[in-house]
Amino acid sequence: MIFYLSSMKINILYKMKKIFSLLLLLLIVVAASYSCSNQPRRSRKPVSNISILPAARNYIYGTTVAVKVETKLRNGEIDNIKLYLNGNLLEESKSLDFTVDGIKLDKLGNNNFHVIATKTDNVSNTRTSPFTVLSDLEPKKFTYTTIRDYPHNEGFYTQGLEFHDGYLYEGTGEHGKSGLFKVNLQTGKPVMQHLLDVKYFGEGITILNDKVYQLTYRAQKGFVYNLDDFAIIDSFTYKSKEGWGLTNDGQYLIMSNGTHELIWLDPSDYSEVKRVDVANNLGLINNLNELEYIRETIFANVYTTNMIVQIDPETGKVLSQVNMDGILNMYTNPADTIDYLNGIAYDSNSGRYLITGKWWPRIFEIELVESK
Repeated sequence: MIFYLSSMKINILYKMKKIFSLLLLLLIVVAASYSCSNQPRRSRKPVSNISILPAARNYIYGTTVAVKVETKLRNGEIDNIKLYLNGNLLEESKSLDFTVDGIKLDKLGNNNFHVIATKTDNVSNTRTSPFTVLSDLEPKKFTYTTIRDYPHNEGFYTQGLEFHDGYLYEGTGEHGKSGLFKVNLQTGKPVMQHLLDVKYFGEGITILNDKVYQLTYRAQKGFVYNLDDFAIIDSFTYKSKEGWGLTNDGQYLIMSNGTHELIWLDPSDYSEVKRVDVANNLGLINNLNELEYIRETIFANVYTTNMIVQIDPETGKVLSQVNMDGILNMYTNPADTIDYLNGIAYDSNSGRYLITGKWWPRIFEIELVESK
């Protein structure tokens, strides 16, 4: 009997504990619900969509387009919606849906429309729509005639080439072999040289105001030399991850970085002045390498190809393309160690073009011939 009463007592206590637990859980749920109901709703970001009209895979330089912006709100009110083209404000509106007409596409290469939609509670959201603008010109086609050829040091991994006051100036690459050389064109022999520290991989060179400027590959560092004795008088850094070709327009340094970009630097403080994308009527021209400024245009080797392109420095349009196929054929054999075409020098006094490449045995004086 005593055992039976004890069992009943335990059972009653168990049921009471279970009821208490359920009541406690219910109380927690009610309290949480009450707490949530008294908190303000989380502000949702506006969502904008950008439509370029007419839609196209690529656009042609000078084309006029319209841009439609449509924005959706989940809650709150819109304060303003700003539409930008390449960072420049085109339109500011409070309307969720608006269209901007008559936008002329006059920047070659990579472009983007960008929208920032901001609500009255300062919650904002962005949307970017990138697109590419190609040249409206079909480049002229050229080949070449070889006038004569000169000896070239086969140990020179040519990165920069320039003709100045009767001498050839050459910048070379490869760790431990990089340097700056003043060369007798007729003999191919250096008459003055400066070797870079083994940690530097030399790149493009140019001569401006009796100074020689030289880039390096991935060190993001350039050197400035006295033209007379190659004494280092300055050094500079640049933001581009890689340095490739270098030339100048009489005022600014112009460098390539292995992409489709050309970058203008102010030689007084090496600040970046501008960037221009390079394209023809078919696409962007990547792997721009050694550069030469010739009669207010820029000639550039296209790395890993036998193509030289002539570029309008204002727009980046390719004006002409020179096919250099076959120029080295009779001067080499399968056992020779040679690399790609890279090196354009121009003698402004005679109007002759001098062309070579990395580890090439010859430098060629050529004349351009327009293809039919």
